[in-house]
Amino acid sequence: MTKNEIAAVLEEIGMLLELEGENPFKTRAYQNGARALEAMEGAEFETRVAAGTLGELKGFGEALVDKITKLQAATEPTGLEFYAKLRARIPDGLVALLEVPSLGPKKIKALREQLGVESPEQLEAACKAGRVAGLVGFGEKTQTKLLEGLANRAAYGKRHLWWDAAAVAGPIVAGLRALPQVRRAEAAGSLRRGVETVGDLDFIVAADAKDAGAVAAITEWFCAQEGVKEVTARGETKASVRFASGLQADLRIVPTEQFAFALHHFTGSKDHNVAMRQRALARGLSLSEWGLVPDAGEGTAKEKAERGLSLNAETEADLFAHLGMGFVPPELREAMGEIEAASLPRLIELGDLRGAFHNHTTESDGRNTLAEMAAAAHALGWDYLGIADHSKASFQAHGLDEARLAAQVAAIRALNASGKAPLRIFSGVECDILPDGRLDYDDATFDELGLDYVVVSVHSAMTQSEDDMTRRIIRAIEHPRATMLGHATGRILLRREGYKVDLAKVIDAAIANRVIIELNAHPNRLDLDWRWWRRAAERGLMCAINPDAHETVGLAHVAEGVRVARKGWLTREQVLNTRDVAGVERWFRERR
Repeated sequence: MTKNEIAAVLEEIGMLLELEGENPFKTRAYQNGARALEAMEGAEFETRVAAGTLGELKGFGEALVDKITKLQAATEPTGLEFYAKLRARIPDGLVALLEVPSLGPKKIKALREQLGVESPEQLEAACKAGRVAGLVGFGEKTQTKLLEGLANRAAYGKRHLWWDAAAVAGPIVAGLRALPQVRRAEAAGSLRRGVETVGDLDFIVAADAKDAGAVAAITEWFCAQEGVKEVTARGETKASVRFASGLQADLRIVPTEQFAFALHHFTGSKDHNVAMRQRALARGLSLSEWGLVPDAGEGTAKEKAERGLSLNAETEADLFAHLGMGFVPPELREAMGEIEAASLPRLIELGDLRGAFHNHTTESDGRNTLAEMAAAAHALGWDYLGIADHSKASFQAHGLDEARLAAQVAAIRALNASGKAPLRIFSGVECDILPDGRLDYDDATFDELGLDYVVVSVHSAMTQSEDDMTRRIIRAIEHPRATMLGHATGRILLRREGYKVDLAKVIDAAIANRVIIELNAHPNRLDLDWRWWRRAAERGLMCAINPDAHETVGLAHVAEGVRVARKGWLTREQVLNTRDVAGVERWFRERR
């Protein structure tokens, strides 16, 4: 097993021992060991295990070293007999109880020993029977809270679209910044990194942590937010709440001098933080949410920071500079080369976009007319708008047959020629890729219509085998009239996995045929996934950020697409719709 895999097992062992009521010093030893492993260079870990010198490090006792050594030689956690026996003693349902608000290991242990509760289902039955209220340390109020928590458990376990989570986080950040006690405030976590779905929200606030009244006022405001259904935790400088949607939000209040370090730490990702800590250790420093302190000497990182030993960092840029790095945008903090890169690209920004191509009108399944969509695009400051209504095979979307499409193209040309259009309108179509890879219109129709561009997309027969789907899409890409591939995998986030397709082969075909692959910016799609873009774009794949707008407000979803494009390391040069009208016309002309 790898170092990070072993660290995860140690974390789990600590949690399982805590559920059993083990000595807290013993459980903490495993948790501390896990953190120490994460911060260790991979080469050092392998060398020390091989040489048997892991025990020379502080905190690595004989028992812990023995378990780490056995895990390193194993292929899975159960290769460690201690872990296998421990995990077998604790039912899965008991671990699931940790997800219920108001329940910690001690209360779970009491429920198990006194009522035989070992699962959420058994807990619900015990609460409804009134048996939990009679236990010492519980009572009617706790029983009611547990029932509420169990009722919402399914919702609590869900992830949330970034777009939806951002809508909740935005007003909270603005409200925190407006409080007189707050000096700085930011959202952190996966939201700040721009991950497509978000499990919870993290807010970091800088304030005078020694002013109890100020801290209490900030916490009170946070817990009283509209939509908060449950306050799940509340301490001196921390608070956690859950909204009716199941979205959890955590608040952390830190001294101003620690703000940049806390913001970086709680933005993550975990792998990025591990790599950053390793980089700090290589320079004789220890990086944590409390500061950047000398690695040697007495005391924890927190204690050293409190003694004023931390390097100063007013911003995250200062933190990175201390480690010999330029600023790493939050979107790139995924341990995918951002730390090793000699320099980072100038990532695309929303202001770079001049228009978009995959948009619908009332001619198919859109909610606004051509004129309304054009006016809305103009209001966004765009120079052009592409219209790509559905083709005839998408009958459920009122797709256009040849005659209706011809009429739409004629209307667009007339509007452009009249000088009354608020911006240049490009005529396109979202043409279905039929199950055998043919396009929904024949070549003669494409020749007669003279469309500016064609988006080819899959909307049917999504259960084909991977080989069949790959051949199907590649055949469409190889058609001389195909301009760009729409929503490459057909996924619907949190609702539907994408169809099976060999994306590497599809990307190769797109590059070879000079076909664009869109980044569908609809919050439910975000397809092609950001993880594919960096390498593909470096090899020459052109991107188009398209909102797939079905109404005027949907045009604004390009902002979501830009966020994802930034996670994919994309620059403005790699995105077609950063070009002006002449540049787009030239691309379309050369493709035809």
